[in-house]
Amino acid sequence: MNGSLPSNPLEPPQPIAEAPWVHPAGARKPSATREWLLPGVLFAATLLSTTFAGIFYAGINANPLAVILVSIAHPSVLLPGLPFSLTLITILLAHEMGHFLACRYYGIRCTPPFFVPFPFAFAGTLGAFIRIKSPFHDRRALFDVGVAGPLAGFIFVLPALVVGISYSRLIPKGSFAGYSFGEPLLFRWVGRLVLGYSPASQDMLAHPIAIAAWFGLLVTCLNLFPIWQLDGGHIAYAILGRECHRRVSIIAALALIAVSFLGWPLPSYLLFAVLLLVVGYRSRFYHPPTLYDESSLGSGRVAVGILALFILLVCFTPVPVSIT
Repeated sequence: MNGSLPSNPLEPPQPIAEAPWVHPAGARKPSATREWLLPGVLFAATLLSTTFAGIFYAGINANPLAVILVSIAHPSVLLPGLPFSLTLITILLAHEMGHFLACRYYGIRCTPPFFVPFPFAFAGTLGAFIRIKSPFHDRRALFDVGVAGPLAGFIFVLPALVVGISYSRLIPKGSFAGYSFGEPLLFRWVGRLVLGYSPASQDMLAHPIAIAAWFGLLVTCLNLFPIWQLDGGHIAYAILGRECHRRVSIIAALALIAVSFLGWPLPSYLLFAVLLLVVGYRSRFYHPPTLYDESSLGSGRVAVGILALFILLVCFTPVPVSIT
């Protein structure tokens, strides 16, 4: 097999062993050490920043600066933050490795996963990403790479959610004051199944593992929005085509802005949606085409796309964060 293109543009492309755009002539592949050094450093930094966030969710109300200073001499003070950080890091890593391995399967050049540490965020991180450096061969490759990340992450979210909720506590409704996280349908379903949770009369004091799983649901939801070049945008383009994807992308971004104001004065999705509009405007919200856009997906991938839509719905909450 080779990377040559079929003479008939409607002919389904064949699997490729080594496509010519993957390693251009004369280009040297970076060494594994050099390629993974910066991602490794960022991973370690994100593990540390999410551990500091986990200390807060473990119920230790200490000055963050004091915790940092004490941890230098006594690293054991970080142990209460590990259930949150290790759970969240595992979910994020599974998501990005889903993309990474799918790219490797199709011979698409991409970077290792880059984690983004951010100590001042609720989760201690702004997530993770990979950078794709070569075009998608056809819509099937685009679909598979796009859907692989959310599905892989979701597989790890489910057991974390069950375990975390099983260690959580139920308290009477209205007996807690502070920040409150909105509850996606899946969170409530698992809470009802595991603890007999009734949101109408009870609040849940979530275990750090459950909170990490909640952030996993949020990450999965954000990535599955059918907007521009998010994972959901790749899926929508592969199924619907370029023009329909563009219309859906604009409508979804505007709808996300509208939903943001349900959580006023904390319009959680607003900045995210506006950023997508600004960045997408540069390309008029057109998704970059694949090399063989005429290829079809088949009913199996369409069914997986419907499953991805269902996952989006059960992971979505209109008001992610509120003050009670």
